[in-house]
Amino acid sequence: MSLRFQRLILILVTLIILGAAVLLILFNTKQNIVFFYTPTELIEKKISSEKKIRIGGYVKESSLKKLSLNQYEFKVTDNSNDLLVFYEGILPDLFREGQGTVIEGFIENYNSFTALKVYAKHDENYMPASIKKELEKSNQWKKNYK
Repeated sequence: MSLRFQRLILILVTLIILGAAVLLILFNTKQNIVFFYTPTELIEKKISSEKKIRIGGYVKESSLKKLSLNQYEFKVTDNSNDLLVFYEGILPDLFREGQGTVIEGFIENYNSFTALKVYAKHDENYMPASIKKELEKSNQWKKNYK
């Protein structure tokens, strides 16, 4: 075999291996992706109940109820539609009514949702109290919030 033919074979083998790697990455990403929906999108698209999905929105005011020690019921809203959520576990510290949230789980029917994980969203101005106190001591804290 000539040197030119060996280089051609090496390039072809490299391209085949690279193409296979890209296909494996794309296939794995497609299987593990979790989509994010609002309550209105869930109602309009009629998503199937066997897929794990994420919903997002705001926790509706005065909808958070503690059913037992670690069981909660609350509504997530996008100001158009509401979705009743059942969660068993410990809620995040920043989770409260009127605050943004993302919830991962399974839809039971088009009016209720069983949550596996609850994520609390906070605004860009959030800062832990201990860091805020340190900044106030050094007179670097100047921002006044409403």
